[in-house]
Amino acid sequence: MTEKVKVSNLTKIFGKQIPQAKKLLSEGKDKKEILAQTGCTVGVNQANFTVNEGELFVIMGLSGSGKSTIIRMVNRLINSTDGEVEIDDQKVMQLSNEELRKLRQDKIGMVFQNFALFPHLTVLQNTEYGLTLKKVDQKTQEKKAKDALELVGLNGYDQQYPDQLSGGMQQRVGLARALANDAEILLMDEAFSALDPLYRKEMQDLLLQIQEKMHKTVIFIGHDLNEALKLGDRIMIMRDGNIEQIGAPEDILTHPANDYVERFIEGVDRTQVLTASSVMAKAHVVNISKAGPRVALRR
Repeated sequence: MTEKVKVSNLTKIFGKQIPQAKKLLSEGKDKKEILAQTGCTVGVNQANFTVNEGELFVIMGLSGSGKSTIIRMVNRLINSTDGEVEIDDQKVMQLSNEELRKLRQDKIGMVFQNFALFPHLTVLQNTEYGLTLKKVDQKTQEKKAKDALELVGLNGYDQQYPDQLSGGMQQRVGLARALANDAEILLMDEAFSALDPLYRKEMQDLLLQIQEKMHKTVIFIGHDLNEALKLGDRIMIMRDGNIEQIGAPEDILTHPANDYVERFIEGVDRTQVLTASSVMAKAHVVNISKAGPRVALRR
């Protein structure tokens, strides 16, 4: 597998007394102790992970776990305190403003929780927006935007405005905008969290359908474990800025790394992930002529 995104020792501390907070962090102090002593908040603490090309990688955790901070450091909406993000071996934290702008335009699309559509633009114009910034010619803009709208099931809604659409349809426009820009990496920050359950399920199914066709590299932020299990090729669970476990959905359900992860997965719908092979006991071979059928049954 080809590594698309590599995150190394990524750390973010918010506050004024950052050197003191870093020192306490290196001494093993936890988030609460550092906040009490310095007034600084540890958003992310030495995160290390990779995302493979074409993978749907889900980062999840409760509020304040650091998941949204990480995704904003990936495209450098937030600068890190320490550590590095590499995209196709390009060190994001070392890029100039112009290089960063080019990286975002050429390789990264972002889908937000609150849709982030321009109310005065039509659906088609919203979808074309990223292409407009790249100064793509109008004919190409329109074709790419219409192809993306068809892909997300909004063919025929070109001239509608955002306030004429349901929440689920508005989120489809946001997804179409990222797809029209032909982004290699999609960053989806709580993209479905604001939707009603029915629209949310529709968007989950749509994302899986699109992923089957397009094979984008997707980093999906969420807090719903059932959603993560449904969508993710791999899942990363965070708590208080720290990574608790990274693994395939089945691995996390069957082999939780610690007590926190074990509590986290309580009550989850395991039928979405586990197969018969996950729970089958290894078969025992018994010599009937020696042990008899009752021994075989007991074993």
